[in-house]
Amino acid sequence: MSTHTATVTWQLGPQEDFAKGRYSRRHLWRFDGGQDISASSSPHVVPLPWSDAQAVDPEEAFVASLASCHMLWFLSIAARQGFAVQRYEDRASGVMEKNAQGKLWVSVVTLAPAVRFAGRQPSREELLALHHAAHEECFIAQSVKTEVRCEPVWPLPEGDAPQPD
Repeated sequence: MSTHTATVTWQLGPQEDFAKGRYSRRHLWRFDGGQDISASSSPHVVPLPWSDAQAVDPEEAFVASLASCHMLWFLSIAARQGFAVQRYEDRASGVMEKNAQGKLWVSVVTLAPAVRFAGRQPSREELLALHHAAHEECFIAQSVKTEVRCEPVWPLPEGDAPQPD
């Protein structure tokens, strides 16, 4: 068992009116490794200027955590099976809609991983099996009721994605 922590901090601004809902939703996420991330509600949920479109919103973070966990398991499983991954990019997306009780929730997250391999290339069936195994091992996917779909891009277009910094 392990414990993971995050500190979420928000403070009312001097010119804001909390009782009237006229306050910024911008806040700070601080993680146990020391990383600080600017966060806010989504402008799709709370209109500007009370949200910050440049900050990470919880829904984006949820989608990213599912995509990240899946990728980390995929890399581990691919390495154990003798595949050499050169690049992995997932343009994941989530759909927020009302449930049967009329409450908004992230009902579906679709992962769209594109993977480039060196050396031996997996068949389409092997690639799908790698992704299936990664999904089965992903801690986050196993922790949520959201449907998580994986729709791998096959094959990764050359030069399609920007290189990370």
